[in-house]
Amino acid sequence: MQKLAYALIGFGVVALVFLGVKEFFTNPEVDLLLRIAAGAAGLGLFLLLGVVLRDRRRSSKDDRFKEVER
Repeated sequence: MQKLAYALIGFGVVALVFLGVKEFFTNPEVDLLLRIAAGAAGLGLFLLLGVVLRDRRRSSKDDRFKEVER
C-alpha cells in the first residue's frame, strides 16, 4: 500500500511539473531568451543524467564485489 502511495505522489508531482513547464514555454509574456535559456539548462540536466545512468550501468557489469554483502 505504501508503494502505491509513493507512486501516486510521484505521478502527481510529474504531472504538475509537466503542466508548469508547458505553461512556461507557451506563455507569450515570458521573454524568448529566458525560455531558450531554461530549455538549454533542462536539456543539459537530462543529458547529464543520462550519461551518469549509462556510466553506472556500465560500471555495475564489471563490479567484482557485486555479490559481497556488507
